[in-house]
Amino acid sequence: MQLVINNLSKTYSNGVNALNNINLTISKGMFGLLGPNGAGKSTLMRTIAALQNADSGSIFLGDIDVINQKNELRKVLGYLPQDFGFYPKVSALSLLDHFAVLKGISSKSERKQIVDALLQQTNLYEVRKRNVSDYSGGMRQRFGIAQALLGNPKLIIVDEPTAGLDPQERNRFHNILSEIGEQVIVILSTHIVDDVKTLCNQMVVMNRGTILLEGTPRQTVEALQGKIWKATINKEELPNYKKEFNVISQYINEGKMTIHVFADSQPSSSFVATEADLEDVYFSNIGK
Repeated sequence: MQLVINNLSKTYSNGVNALNNINLTISKGMFGLLGPNGAGKSTLMRTIAALQNADSGSIFLGDIDVINQKNELRKVLGYLPQDFGFYPKVSALSLLDHFAVLKGISSKSERKQIVDALLQQTNLYEVRKRNVSDYSGGMRQRFGIAQALLGNPKLIIVDEPTAGLDPQERNRFHNILSEIGEQVIVILSTHIVDDVKTLCNQMVVMNRGTILLEGTPRQTVEALQGKIWKATINKEELPNYKKEFNVISQYINEGKMTIHVFADSQPSSSFVATEADLEDVYFSNIGK
């Protein structure tokens, strides 16, 4: 099964062009949608999830016409939005059981088996009787994945799932997503480059409603090799370097500033070649 998006466009009433003729074909596995805040990622996710309508274009998940068969899509969709609410003073066990009922799992014994398995899979079984409102941010995100997995979905959408998580929780979340991505289509929308580098076998870079780049993380990095140069400068020199060179990123290290520049050949004698990575891919495309 594939998710096929053709000529998808969306402009909001305030004139913001959120989606500009998006064309994508996404197969089983982890698909990374990488871009800054305001790139149009959430608009695209919400449109794929049938939570809002596009102005034009089509979306098909296998034989399901997402635009015109929203209820059919929802039967096979798991969705973890960027922000999601939860009932206060309700345990994870009770809440997940409630969501299972809403998903149409009517058999009590079947629900118990499914809910217990999902709590085990997301490493929440030992705290299943605690209120979700008392969970840490990482535990809530894992609970969000548990509810997204109800009903054996064919498509799972996760929107900025690791933002704000500590390294240990991010690692736990990565492990869960990796396991899920072996079976179904998982779309991971994020602005965190490491999430895509760690998890995804296909990716796009998106900004201002437009797909700027598409490929595998390895392919996109290999295409930049030999074109990234670095120099260590004083912070005060940065504006002049930005005027003269295509500076794609900068960071402070031990009080000095290191800049990365995109160029086909050595920009000047003060630069040395450096190994390109996915951050360079991201910044060089966003900078366009």
